[in-house]
Amino acid sequence: MQEEQFTLKTILDTLTKVKNNSVKKRLIYDQAPLKGISAKWVIAFFFSLPVMLYMGIFNETMFAMLGIAQAIIFFIVFLSMVMILVIAVTFINNNKVLRQVDPSWKSYFPGIEMKWILTSGVSPYKDFFNYYSEALGKGLGGDALYKFMQDSFESMKSENADLVEAMCHSRENRKHQ
Repeated sequence: MQEEQFTLKTILDTLTKVKNNSVKKRLIYDQAPLKGISAKWVIAFFFSLPVMLYMGIFNETMFAMLGIAQAIIFFIVFLSMVMILVIAVTFINNNKVLRQVDPSWKSYFPGIEMKWILTSGVSPYKDFFNYYSEALGKGLGGDALYKFMQDSFESMKSENADLVEAMCHSRENRKHQ
């Protein structure tokens, strides 16, 4: 099966949230640019779960059968299950998006792991979102955005050369084990 090639702008729209030319990483990646479910619908579903749970347990019929103590206990237990469900759905959604856009990302920036950009830990590309914000501030798009981001990656790579080398060395060691 032929994998779809996404534009750089599409990839970045799925992974980032832009507000007033300030870019932040999304907690729940958006599938809408990939012709999937919008992150807004996923978030609306998450917020509706506790409300539906409350309506299901504290309605007149169920409340009469359970009583106040059991209703509260059921609500707390099921609410913890809802939280687990939210975490699982978020994990599945984010992994699906990463699997879809990773081949396109590798065609744009070979040798630069997308996980290095999205990590909240130490990374040589920790300033990626600042550079992307700068590109949006300049109104760049298409090839100009791609060129700017390539130059930005080279700049980040040279600033953090030791860290890049250590991470590449670590990845090579894991391949040989």
